[in-house]
Amino acid sequence: MEGQSAATRKDSRGTILLVEDFDDTRLMMKLWLLKQGYRVIEAETGEEAIAAAQQELPDLIIMDMMMPGMNGLDATQRIREYQTLRQTPIVAVSAYGADEYRSLAIDAGCDEYISTPFEPNELADLIKSLIAAREPSDPNARPTNFEE
Repeated sequence: MEGQSAATRKDSRGTILLVEDFDDTRLMMKLWLLKQGYRVIEAETGEEAIAAAQQELPDLIIMDMMMPGMNGLDATQRIREYQTLRQTPIVAVSAYGADEYRSLAIDAGCDEYISTPFEPNELADLIKSLIAAREPSDPNARPTNFEE
């Protein structure tokens, strides 16, 4: 996971941390996100997601809920413990469409919940709106990575 300069960040639509344990699904989503103009950081586990989020300070996180080891709910809760990541939008993605899973994800700190399969345009619109809603008035302003 390499950091990029502010100039490189400005050239993309934003940085997305994609957390998914299945290689094929992660590759498909990564290629789609790249085509949409986003910079993509990948993580396969909850632990990797926490480390990548702290290091990269993404504009948005797409979090798989069901992963071996630390699941997406626990990873989201841990990410929310960091002051610099509390306002980072997190979209939960899961094959479970039941309202109870959505409630668990929201309670853990996710901003939105999408069940698979989903319409790509639905996810594209959601990503755009969540990133736009958190953009600071100064486009060059990036938070520093200090914990409270």
